Amino acid sequence: MKTAKKLGIWMDHSSAHITEFSTGVLQTTVITSKFTHADKELSLDKGESMMHTKEQHKLSAYYKELGEVIRNYDEVILFGPTDAKVELFNLLKADHLFAKTEIELEQTDKMTEHQQQSFVKKYFISKN
Repeated sequence: MKTAKKLGIWMDHSSAHITEFSTGVLQTTVITSKFTHADKELSLDKGESMMHTKEQHKLSAYYKELGEVIRNYDEVILFGPTDAKVELFNLLKADHLFAKTEIELEQTDKMTEHQQQSFVKKYFISKN
């Protein structure tokens, strides 16, 4: 029987901190949304509708990039302080490619990298 691949992602709308659960030292990588504060300011000058369209396009690309990472895992915990995790979760659940991936959500505050890694470790250890 193969061991389930497990992943924790602390995220908000600007970045995702990805930690693969393993028995060794946990490593965290970061994926950053391409929609920056500067983009928001520039888009607002051209109109709120334009800003919203640009933001949605860049968030969609951000979520797609995260989906590509998640596809390689069996169990995923999405956690963080904003609704970004819920938005990503809803997109993944609507995609048949993630039908066999167990994805759960947890509301948390801002965390340091060490706190994120501890959270991922505790989460998956408590599930077993």
